[in-house]
Amino acid sequence: MGIPVKLEVFEGPLDLLLHLIEKNKVDIYDIPIVLITEQYLDYVQQMEKANMDIMSEFLVMAATLVKIKSKMLLPVEEEDEEYEDPRQELVERILEYKMYKYASFELKDRQVDAGRVFYKKETLPDEVKNFTEDVPISDLLNDITLAKLQGIFNSVMKKQVDKIDPIRSKFGEIEKEEISLEDHIVFLENYAKREKTFSFRKILENGYGRAYVIVTFLGILEMMKMGKLTIVQKEIFDDIMITYREESEEKS
Repeated sequence: MGIPVKLEVFEGPLDLLLHLIEKNKVDIYDIPIVLITEQYLDYVQQMEKANMDIMSEFLVMAATLVKIKSKMLLPVEEEDEEYEDPRQELVERILEYKMYKYASFELKDRQVDAGRVFYKKETLPDEVKNFTEDVPISDLLNDITLAKLQGIFNSVMKKQVDKIDPIRSKFGEIEKEEISLEDHIVFLENYAKREKTFSFRKILENGYGRAYVIVTFLGILEMMKMGKLTIVQKEIFDDIMITYREESEEKS
């Protein structure tokens, strides 16, 4: 006896069959053809007959189900090796339909997601677009290799290591305070006013550790940006000479 089926709009007979299979929670590879056929026919009887083109598709499937049902009722000899399950072709059609149906859901979700994406047009100023380096970066980095950079870094760090007292350094672990960039810029400005001209390596001798080297480098860059320092390097990998600009103090 068929269960009540809520009258819904289906895209075709395969859509209705898939709905009935999922509603009854049956194995799609082992469809209870009697139950599904009864429920399918109940639905077809409740359909509006205004559109006969659509109605005819459901009637063709109804005839197919009845045919399969009748074949399932026929006795099957156990010795018949050529026996083929009458539901096989229908199962393959339903599986193929299910694959395309859920693929359409995925495409629809992607369409909805794409509708929520907005693209910003390029708004770079002409000054930025047309900017060119005074000296091409390729020329500056032409002779630079990782080995040379590593050598310079090791040289700087070796000077820091050489300043460590081999005896006192083994007394215990001392946590050093973090270096503030703002406070270090004040120190650099006072140092530059006093020395006037000095080398980058020389100022590194006033502290130790990687943090000191990094903060000193950033502080010098910031003071150059403020127009307080001028740097000169005659050759690549030569020591950097730093000069304090007296005129910047007079303008302020």
